[in-house]
Amino acid sequence: MRAKILLADSAEVREGLLFLLGGGWSEVGPASQMFAIAGILDVEWDETNAQHAAEFTIEEDDGNPLMVPTPTGNQPFKIITQFEIGRPAGSPRGRSFSVPVAIPILPIPWTPGRNYVLIVRIDANEADRLKFSVRAALPQPEPRT
Repeated sequence: MRAKILLADSAEVREGLLFLLGGGWSEVGPASQMFAIAGILDVEWDETNAQHAAEFTIEEDDGNPLMVPTPTGNQPFKIITQFEIGRPAGSPRGRSFSVPVAIPILPIPWTPGRNYVLIVRIDANEADRLKFSVRAALPQPEPRT
């Protein structure tokens, strides 16, 4: 199974199609903002009619997980979703099927000037990764005296 993921200002799936606004960026912030993880999971013929797990994680460039605030304290950024795609009767062997994905994400408190990696694993196997960075903080003006 393969995947192609990207980051967008917003995304949604409607009627089996992926709709994006501001898609394909690789630089964000430094201020926190809502965004979306979007992409296409490519399911092979022999992988249909079975449950699969897609896991989306964000790591810092040093390999440590991105920690995000939650009601129970800081936790690694991780989203896991289950999916299954059926194979229509008569589908020829060798055909693949697309599963569009759009996951809205609430603002994350990024570290300015830091690099991150978004990783998608399907059934615990890495399917794609995307590097992105957070802009450096803007210099603050000197106070007038």
